[in-house]
Amino acid sequence: MTVKNAGIKLGFVVAEFNRDITYMMEIEAEEHAKFLGAEVTERLYVPGAYDMPLAIKKMLRDNKVDAVVTIGCVIEGATQHDEIVVQHAARKIIDLSLEFEKPVTLGISGPGMTRMEATERIEYGKRAVESAIKLVQRLA
Repeated sequence: MTVKNAGIKLGFVVAEFNRDITYMMEIEAEEHAKFLGAEVTERLYVPGAYDMPLAIKKMLRDNKVDAVVTIGCVIEGATQHDEIVVQHAARKIIDLSLEFEKPVTLGISGPGMTRMEATERIEYGKRAVESAIKLVQRLA
């Protein structure tokens, strides 16, 4: 799989909210991209998952990447805020992928999880990298 992936350029959009967790997700995702032969060539940090669509759109418009990987973590709070954040971010992420005809993968864990559950799901970034690479290959 590595040889075919040479030259695939990935962009990462990473949420700073819950940074202790998104940092681990980001490191694991980047290591996995290297292992698979892809390269992270662009990276934008945003305050939270809700803020990702604008950064994704800029990255796609600049046309320097083959796919965008989102990395974020939304932990359950006392209200349904976490559900609203993830639902709206995911919807817009799908819209941008369709608009620009490039993969934008969902590496956002949550909603409805505790901090402990979030820590157990740091591989979501890794999964998003795999999805991005597979989609770039299959849509080429």
